[in-house]
Amino acid sequence: MFINNFDPVAFQLFSFEIRWYSLSYIFGILLGWIYCKKLLKNNKEHIELFDDLITYIILGIILGGRLGYVIFYNPIYFLNNPSEIFMVWNGGMSFHGGLLGTILATYVFSIRKKINSFIFLDVISLSAPIGIFLGRISNFINSELYGRETDLIWGFKFLKIDKIVRHPSQVYEAIFEGIILFILLNFIYKKYENLKPGIISALFLVFYSLFRFVIEFTREPDSHIGFIIFNLSIGQIISIIFLIAGTILFSKIYEFKK
Repeated sequence: MFINNFDPVAFQLFSFEIRWYSLSYIFGILLGWIYCKKLLKNNKEHIELFDDLITYIILGIILGGRLGYVIFYNPIYFLNNPSEIFMVWNGGMSFHGGLLGTILATYVFSIRKKINSFIFLDVISLSAPIGIFLGRISNFINSELYGRETDLIWGFKFLKIDKIVRHPSQVYEAIFEGIILFILLNFIYKKYENLKPGIISALFLVFYSLFRFVIEFTREPDSHIGFIIFNLSIGQIISIIFLIAGTILFSKIYEFKK
């Protein structure tokens, strides 16, 4: 059994607190940007376009992530407190919302530039696990999105929450949705040359959703929501929808390729 009592504040600059969560977004976007440009290195035009796209992506992540949380996880509260919708410093971001925001932002940008959006969505999918990994580690440091009770020897007590020994579900997600997903997608990308644009995006949706669905069985559901149906959390329900979407996308692209 281990103890988690980390300080969510990484350091203080004058009167400003710099939190690990903010740093995970900054470094996740920065490292993802660098990696995407590396993947696009053989096409100068695409690299230049991606530098313009990054602003759209940042807006998509932040606005989509926040609105996703508002709509998926706490709509009643924010209907009664609309002034708090954009108070992101109070916490509350949805990965699935950020994903939808990124997809929409990339699609709009690609339409304007008259280019296949999957060219960019594929490289974003290959780099996204970097940001996911950093985000889940910051969740662990913040003692949020913690796991259910366990008697396993690697269980953690999140002292900021209670004295119950719990699954470090944030670490599970960092490993599977971050490290393993990164290795898996990049292996497929490098192993199979000339993949049809969109295949990697579809596989990202499929594998991420599978990992997220399974790991959520170790994660404590949101206290104000609980379980939705069949003892499934809201995160699992949304993951099923994205899994279906990814499967349909993969089958359509693969069938079209044939």
